[in-house]
Amino acid sequence: MDAAEKEEIRRQKQQLSKKSTYRALLDSVTAGKESTRFQIINEAAKVPLLAEVYGIEGNIFRLKINEETPLKPRYEVPDVLTSKPSTVRLISCSGDTGSLVLANGKGDLKCHITANPFKIDLVSEEDVVMSINSLGQLYFEQLQIPPKQSRATKENEEDTSDDTTQENQEELGLWEEKFRNFVDVKDNGPASIGLDFSLHGFEHVYGIPQHAESHQLKNTSDGDAYRLYNLDVYGYKIHDKMGIYGSVPYLLAHKLGRTLGIFWLNASETLVEINTEPAVKYALTQTGPVAAKQKVRSQTDVHWMSESGIIDVFLLTGPTPSDVFKQYSYLTGTQAMPPLFSLGYHQCRWNYEDEHDVKAVDAGFDEHDIPYDVMWLDIEHTEGKRYFTWDKKRFPNPKRMQELLRSKKRKLVVISDPHIKIDPDYLVYAKAKEQGFFVRNHEGGDFEGVCWPGLSSYLDFTSPKVRQWYSSLFAFSVYQGSTDILYIWNDMNEPSVFRGPELTMQKNAIHHGNWEHRELHNIYGFYQQMATAEGLIQRSKGKERPFVLTRSFFAGSQKYGAVWTGDNTAEWSYLKISIPMLLTLSVTGISFCGADVGGFIGNPEAELLVRWYQAGAYQPFFRGHATKDTKRREPWLFGEEHTQLIQEAIRERYTLLPYWYSLFYSAHVASQPVMRPLWVEFPDELETFGVEDEYMLGSALLVHPVTEPKATVVDVFLPGSNEVWYDSKTFSHWKGACTVKIPVALDTIPVFQRGGSVVPIKTTIGRSTGCMTDSPYGLWVALSTKGSAVGEFYLDDGHSFQYLHQKQFLHRKFSFASGVLTNSCADKRGHYPSKCVVEQILVLGLKKHPSSVTSHSPDGKAQPVAFTYCAKTSTLNLEKFSLNIGADWKVQIQ
Repeated sequence: MDAAEKEEIRRQKQQLSKKSTYRALLDSVTAGKESTRFQIINEAAKVPLLAEVYGIEGNIFRLKINEETPLKPRYEVPDVLTSKPSTVRLISCSGDTGSLVLANGKGDLKCHITANPFKIDLVSEEDVVMSINSLGQLYFEQLQIPPKQSRATKENEEDTSDDTTQENQEELGLWEEKFRNFVDVKDNGPASIGLDFSLHGFEHVYGIPQHAESHQLKNTSDGDAYRLYNLDVYGYKIHDKMGIYGSVPYLLAHKLGRTLGIFWLNASETLVEINTEPAVKYALTQTGPVAAKQKVRSQTDVHWMSESGIIDVFLLTGPTPSDVFKQYSYLTGTQAMPPLFSLGYHQCRWNYEDEHDVKAVDAGFDEHDIPYDVMWLDIEHTEGKRYFTWDKKRFPNPKRMQELLRSKKRKLVVISDPHIKIDPDYLVYAKAKEQGFFVRNHEGGDFEGVCWPGLSSYLDFTSPKVRQWYSSLFAFSVYQGSTDILYIWNDMNEPSVFRGPELTMQKNAIHHGNWEHRELHNIYGFYQQMATAEGLIQRSKGKERPFVLTRSFFAGSQKYGAVWTGDNTAEWSYLKISIPMLLTLSVTGISFCGADVGGFIGNPEAELLVRWYQAGAYQPFFRGHATKDTKRREPWLFGEEHTQLIQEAIRERYTLLPYWYSLFYSAHVASQPVMRPLWVEFPDELETFGVEDEYMLGSALLVHPVTEPKATVVDVFLPGSNEVWYDSKTFSHWKGACTVKIPVALDTIPVFQRGGSVVPIKTTIGRSTGCMTDSPYGLWVALSTKGSAVGEFYLDDGHSFQYLHQKQFLHRKFSFASGVLTNSCADKRGHYPSKCVVEQILVLGLKKHPSSVTSHSPDGKAQPVAFTYCAKTSTLNLEKFSLNIGADWKVQIQ
């Protein structure tokens, strides 16, 4: 925790300890079309704040608190909300004297506002689920006239008490804060804000990435608060609450029967304190001479503090996890539909040396029969770290290199960072300088900082004009040597400034609109990814989906591409922590996430590398990456046995591509995460709430990666008392609601299919996703205890926006009941011709040997189907038949 941050907390706590409370002036209430407004006033300051309460479509409430008449406008985060949310008029119900009750149209959700002290209770069907400011931690530092100006106006006045206050403030370091050699000047004094939320009956809270921490958020009462402040942290510590590369100021709370979300829309440095008091069954309370026993509900208090801006908070009332996901994506957008290639395997290192190296690595995958889709180039591919250029010696013919990749239906990703080398002969720098497109320093000149190219200036992506210009740099005519198989990686965009305070930009640097960097620090990288994605769309004239990976991110980054967990280390503990880190990203809207396979820093032993590939194959973004001083670690460099194990893991990924793609479609249109913590799928099972060493992929597959060295057995928790689970390799099955000891060898990836599900697969693997377009499909049908199963399948061209604009897609539903498997249309709006056939069906959990199996095609023709049945594993295997994936048909088992 840095000195400035400690000062902020200390100051808020010092002031809050004085117990100077706020009260609402309910005689000032005005009900407008969109919101209900009223003043709140602090008894000591006597300067009113303006509070606004909004009802928003889909059971969301919004609370905004701002100065009523600030010296100048305070920063309100733009561009994160997908559009202006549709408001629902709140109906004022009569409350008691000194209170106001606002209800949504149905009357099942109410905001109960108490005047003195100011408090808001969120009531659902007469149950108080959340209280705001019940601990009295509302804090709002108002903008002030600088001390020198203030003194000038008062120098003739006899009363100098205000001067003394200003001097005290200066002593407290409020107007200037020092961090090592840096002085942070605050022109209008400190402007921090804070507010508390009490969640009644909740003990489990999640979210607020990015931290290398457990999925369930921990109590902070005896340690550091969770910090949201985007920083370049090489080899970050694990089990630490410090901020790393990205920030999503969004917290979820879950208990039996209710899930809630709190979205704190603020892009300045933010701290979150959490205090959970578990339920106490019997607390002794003295009532007269009799000691009574009573049950005390559990409660979690969440205290948000931000350095500046306004209080703008959205309360997502659920009630289910799925509802909360939809409410959040209604505000910030759903996961962008990725191009299919990006769900394959990506091969990266800092750096592949030259065109010959790229060609050799590409050939190595083919030689060892390992599929992959994307080759990556880090900063050394450029001419002296000048982005949008190529090193003429190492990469003299980038188009020829890309044609080689294209011939195997593979792609190339190159890096593009936000810092621009200061060099008047570098066209990108010269044009940006000429048009004033760089972030400025406090004195008004271009901000200059050191990064990979040496002295650099930083593009001001908060400006729409700069974003528009940056997007135009990706046009094929501008970006020489680029082709339509080249995609982009945004790195170092926290932004990273090597000699800056905490390796980032000074807080008083100036952005578009004259806003200081402190106001919007956490959203800088979000804007670069936005401009990059837009550039890739524009270069294809709006036809092709972009792929952009970003290191820094904010709420809503899911709209623009993928995110990864940054500079991890080749140690078992980093493999293990990657699971909760990815689960946290997933529940906060960012489904397309992953961790560097093998660990970016250091040299993994062969066993760790194999286990990491096995884990990565079952995580959304799947990329091997390593820093430049590590030994080469392409999959075939660790001996034949390990090569084969890595090959198997990657091939399992490609087998499941139809399932992955269908899950991403569900994330895109229905807001459901791809990688899900168990509590999301089993919200009524308390034992799932803290599980973070295993997870669900969609609703059908449970994955428990092996994350310990020399493991011979893993304890797998299989949830659901009414569920049955099937081992995806041995077909053994277990009833749910138990922990099973699963023996593991180095080739074991513990994956279990949930009874009642149908998983679509590819039956043959090509060398890339593009080579598998026409290859046949299979279906894994796992029967529930009732002997039924359902599943979905989504298909489109895998790369364009035709699925959206022309409804060129297939969305199919598979269902199995009473011995009949049916393929039917799940969305009649979609049409997409496919030659692909289903050629194999595996039915798990079929208790008796069938006498016959018959397929019924759309024209009514019945055909016998060859099958084998294994009584030992209760599995039926259907093969040697051919039914179109996009047609209506039935397979009858008798």
